[in-house]
Amino acid sequence: MNATEDAIAVEGLQKSYGSVRALCGVDFTAQAGTVLGLLGPNGAGKTTAVRILTTLLKPDGGRARVAGLDVTKDAAALRARIGLAGQYAAVDENLTGFANLEMVGRLYHMGRADARARATELLERFELTDAAKRPAKTYSGGMRRRLDLAAALIFRPPVLFLDEPTTGLDPRSRLSMWEMIEARTAAGTTVLLTTQYLDEADRLADRIVVIDHGNVIAEGTSDELKDRVGGERLEVELEDGGDAERAIAALAGMAAERPALEDGAVRAPVNQRSGAIAEAVRRLDAADVGIEDIRLQRPTLDDVFVALTGHGAEVDPDGDAALDEAVA
Repeated sequence: MNATEDAIAVEGLQKSYGSVRALCGVDFTAQAGTVLGLLGPNGAGKTTAVRILTTLLKPDGGRARVAGLDVTKDAAALRARIGLAGQYAAVDENLTGFANLEMVGRLYHMGRADARARATELLERFELTDAAKRPAKTYSGGMRRRLDLAAALIFRPPVLFLDEPTTGLDPRSRLSMWEMIEARTAAGTTVLLTTQYLDEADRLADRIVVIDHGNVIAEGTSDELKDRVGGERLEVELEDGGDAERAIAALAGMAAERPALEDGAVRAPVNQRSGAIAEAVRRLDAADVGIEDIRLQRPTLDDVFVALTGHGAEVDPDGDAALDEAVA
């Protein structure tokens, strides 16, 4: 791959299952050493895109290159340069945790000593050392998930695909996974991450692509997407709810649009962040309005998701695999 070439380049990607169009000409890129977050509602086409990029499905149209290789023409060579952790733990239940990881390392042509050392390192990282000698069939669902993630990381691939990687993990394991992803990108690995945990995308993704009904409907950094749904918002909780109209009138002169009472708090989109809280306090004090709490709130990725798709993200371990089964 050329040093200036995108690690992932997708152009006009299309895929249908019978009469259902899962991807309708999708375009996006990911620069080397970055995390690209692929977001979208259930059935949006995220998993279909990942399956094509990892050579598990052939596209109906369009082009895609990963690590400089065409996903269709160079499929065999590409498989040796990518890692994949899907929505289900793909481990051999009859092998121990250690043997699973050693086997994956050997399949990627790692020397036996290197494969074993890396297996030991990852078992410790994912807190599986105590279960290393037990058959994977004795593992809990969360343990299998962690083992699958470890297998995807064992040979330090230049491009790593993580499809809903932390679904079903406890908070501590999620944090460990986040730290592992950050360490890999710092070392130069490119990561494509699909997730419906929007805090995960907010923390990890350098750029985000939002897909809905098989189309890219938005892309940019987390901050750029948040700016699309509005800037800072002043939120004021009043000592006396009966003062709401006076508070709204007092804050109107500093708001980008008329303040409103929502869920017991007066909310006002502000023209500028600097000095907004001090100015609001002065205005409310002059209007003799008591304040219980006041804060500036920036839109979250949840707000972005709702604005773009019409509803919030829902965590579904089946993802758009359910679409595949429905039309198979």
